[in-house]
Amino acid sequence: MEPKTIVMIAGEASGDLHGAHVVQALKKRQSNLFICGMGSQAMKAAGAKVVISADELSVVGITEVFSKLPQIIKAMRRLKHLLTSLKPDLLILIDFPDFNLHLAAIAKKLGIPVLYYISPQIWAWRQERVKKIKARVDHIAVILPFEKAFYERHQVPVTFVGHPLMDALAARRPSHCTPPGQQAEVVVGLLPGSRQREVSNLLPIMIEAGRVLQSRMPTVRLIVSCAPTIEPQLVQKILDQHAVKNISISNAPVETMLAGCHVAIVASGTVTLEAAICGVPMVIIYTVSPLSYWLGRKLINVAHIGLVNLIAQQRIMPELVQKEATPDAIQEAVYAFLNDPKNYGQACRDLTVVRERLGLPGASNKVAHIAFSLMGGE
Repeated sequence: MEPKTIVMIAGEASGDLHGAHVVQALKKRQSNLFICGMGSQAMKAAGAKVVISADELSVVGITEVFSKLPQIIKAMRRLKHLLTSLKPDLLILIDFPDFNLHLAAIAKKLGIPVLYYISPQIWAWRQERVKKIKARVDHIAVILPFEKAFYERHQVPVTFVGHPLMDALAARRPSHCTPPGQQAEVVVGLLPGSRQREVSNLLPIMIEAGRVLQSRMPTVRLIVSCAPTIEPQLVQKILDQHAVKNISISNAPVETMLAGCHVAIVASGTVTLEAAICGVPMVIIYTVSPLSYWLGRKLINVAHIGLVNLIAQQRIMPELVQKEATPDAIQEAVYAFLNDPKNYGQACRDLTVVRERLGLPGASNKVAHIAFSLMGGE
């Protein structure tokens, strides 16, 4: 097969990681592929040429996007020039919806096939965007089981490839089946997110929840997960401001850190699925600016914010949103797991169901297969 050229766009840390796995899967099929685009360290390490760093574009919330507009506009201009001058054989878009859907329109005008990997959450809000996807995207690869039926209803070519987390975590079995006794050490993981603003907002609340929990259960040990995208100095500074005993920072991969936890307090997002796969009951918290929250309430049409609850189609893990996410409410929800073996056991069984619904390993290989099909190779 003649060498092909692919432009890949990932706009945040999770997309960069999933993109890196797809790069590896693509290059296994054709080693002389040229892959370039927007991403970060993971895609670069996998063999893609990162021409635009995504590190400065990632934000949380609706109104927070405005603070990044100059960087977003500059990146869009550069990528439009890249598509026009390079004329790649395929454009692969990963999540990052508004940015990527605009880029898809540019590619469509240039006659470049478009593969969208990891669907925008249009099933939750702004469902009218499915019309843009149908017009601009040649195929969409979805990672959540209920997304396939949504796109089929709108006659969009779609494949459920399974969740990419299963590639790395499928072999990991849940570490705990029952909660520890009152005298045993209890390990509670604090996972405040992969963005600086998330960590600044959520970690102090999590730490204070841990402090209250320790007053009720003196054997509680706290571990803070520091994502690769977060400066360790930021986490350490927040810990110094909250002199809590028996607390440490972990720079290990999330799945390694979760393997030693009985319960986790997590920021809403993909990490809830990582905890589910690892079999760790969790309390999900979410906060954004008041205006973003108000707009979200008006626009978002789902019963739950946590992905584990959406996949389970019921509230199997507690969710504390905005003003509800207080230290006392969080520790009360954690304590309800640790102090009730039946509650803890049911949570573990519910997470097993979620794990099964995430599909089999091999998402990246399936995406690579679709990519070559769109380029006429398979």
